[in-house]
Amino acid sequence: MAIFSAVFCRGQDDEWRGVGVEGDLAEAATIDDIADTMRDVSGAAAEGTMVLLVEADDEWFAVVRVDDHTDPRVFLSDVRVVHEHPVAALLQQSGGIEAPEQTEGTGQKPYPVPGGDTELLADIGVPAGDLVSLTTSEGLLPGDVLAEIAERAGFAEPLDALRL
Repeated sequence: MAIFSAVFCRGQDDEWRGVGVEGDLAEAATIDDIADTMRDVSGAAAEGTMVLLVEADDEWFAVVRVDDHTDPRVFLSDVRVVHEHPVAALLQQSGGIEAPEQTEGTGQKPYPVPGGDTELLADIGVPAGDLVSLTTSEGLLPGDVLAEIAERAGFAEPLDALRL
């Protein structure tokens, strides 16, 4: 499964910049490992706001936010994917997100079941209600939702540059 992931943080000029995350997030054992990876790739110290966007093959997305020395906050677009994807499972466990029991069957899951901290982007342009609404909107792929999140938060250009 192809996973796109990038970290966005504000520079000294208060402009957002983005850095792609090389390597496999599945190698992380804890959410702290993911937070350390965010700091390492962005070159950021433990101060400031960092936002990690993760997208897996237009199936699901996740947002991880780290502020200063606080614990990471996690939002997962569809909690049902935790049974199928190790990165989603790690984020779910570390983020304290409740996931439904695994059900038998295959096929497309028609409507996502979001979980986690819906308020994690409220102060940078994406209120909780909007995040949930975007996530569950019919016809929007995870990449579309992440593009809208980036637009509202102010880092659409760095995201677009990383997706080229």
